[in-house]
Amino acid sequence: MALIVHKYGGTSMGSTERIGNVAKRVGKWARAGHQMVVVPSAMSGETNRLLALAKELAPARHSDAYGRELDMLASTGEQASSALLAIALQAEGLESVSYAGWQIPIKTTSAYTKARIESIDDTRVRTDLAAGKVVIVTGFQGVDAGGNVTTLGRGGSDTSAVAVAAALKAAECLIYTDVDGVYTTDPRVVAEARRLHTVSFEEMLEMASLGSKVLQIRSVEFAGKYKVPLRVLSSFTPWDIDLAEEARSGTLITFEEDEHMEQAIVSGIAFNRDEAKISVLGVPDTPGIAYQILGGIADANIDVDVIIQNVSKEGKTDFSFTVNRADYARAMDILKERVLPSLGALELTGDPKICKVSIVGIGMRSHVGVASKMFRCLSEEGINIQMISTSEIKTSVVIDEKYMELAVRALHKAFDLEQQAA
Repeated sequence: MALIVHKYGGTSMGSTERIGNVAKRVGKWARAGHQMVVVPSAMSGETNRLLALAKELAPARHSDAYGRELDMLASTGEQASSALLAIALQAEGLESVSYAGWQIPIKTTSAYTKARIESIDDTRVRTDLAAGKVVIVTGFQGVDAGGNVTTLGRGGSDTSAVAVAAALKAAECLIYTDVDGVYTTDPRVVAEARRLHTVSFEEMLEMASLGSKVLQIRSVEFAGKYKVPLRVLSSFTPWDIDLAEEARSGTLITFEEDEHMEQAIVSGIAFNRDEAKISVLGVPDTPGIAYQILGGIADANIDVDVIIQNVSKEGKTDFSFTVNRADYARAMDILKERVLPSLGALELTGDPKICKVSIVGIGMRSHVGVASKMFRCLSEEGINIQMISTSEIKTSVVIDEKYMELAVRALHKAFDLEQQAA
């Protein structure tokens, strides 16, 4: 049979009862003859609890020493859930063994709290699989060249699972979550949102980058780079559901477009509340000004998203960009302390209460007027657009955060997403 990787989120691992159900589900696949590797997240709320303890002892700092200890602390959540799952599998009569990321090892960069996977040694895992064991690998973590424990950032267990699946050349990587697939938008915002049976890799990559919380963007990037078949499905279906039925459920992220995809101009509406806008006003309109502004931001490992530079007027221009809201204060400090004194800018302004709303669909490649329809829809709702960003299969707008849900509902209706065959 096949080598399969399962990944279970924190909600799926949220109690000993749920861990027991995960063990029964994994056991069903193993007894069917599959070689099984499981990548669990920490139990729901555990990572937040651990980081809150650190914050009680010391306010947030930005030094490598502080980041190193945060990673040491946060990584213990996945180690606990992995060991508990191994124990539960053994109670089910299956041989199983759990490993922390450094034991495999999963080698990463040294960017604490935001490390990136560089390589995975699959020797140990393959030996155990050949011996008939279920192998459990901690998600979210690895080890750098200096032997320090590192973590991959929020949602990093998704990336761990896909990377492990790629290293092992797994037949499929199944991402079990508390939802039953990828929807046209968040059902908590739009009740009429529909589940998609399939979504293209390109669309999923855009949705993940634009705020969809179903999959971490780096996990989708890994899947695309190494052509890992990926499926999102629910861990809350009965564990004893028919295996063939379970294997067809959820949403398949596919690398091949089909006629059904071509019918959908827009496949989904993504949104991100965690955005903040920064504007540097009245800077000299000279070559290299963008680098002078953003170089220090990049050096601090802060990701920049939407960027707009206005038309020059009297040799001056305004430069605006967005960052994750968690990085807003640090980005502002960097600009005030290191960048603005040398630029001669007139003013630095910021707004941490904005959001980004996006329409995504591979059908946008061959249809005109999609962006204008989006803009008209928002205009009719009285929503002002602050920034616009486009690619071949998406259009994103930055708007005031208070209009986010109104915008998502209006766009979902305008593009008839509740009527598309899911």
